[in-house]
Amino acid sequence: MAKRMPPEVLAYLSAEGKRYGKIGGQTAAQNMTAAERSARAKKASLAAAKKRMAARLAREAKARKR
Repeated sequence: MAKRMPPEVLAYLSAEGKRYGKIGGQTAAQNMTAAERSARAKKASLAAAKKRMAARLAREAKARKR
């Protein structure tokens, strides 16, 4: 059974999260210019492509070993 946090600890953690500016993706996108959004999307797209390529190469290497 999960233990509940005391309210003062919960309030402290909530305040710390707000202090460091953790915001959701939609809010972040609303505060960016079109160029910034495009750069962020390009970076994410390249990271996803790199991950897919690594997975594909690993599958092919495994298949060659058989």
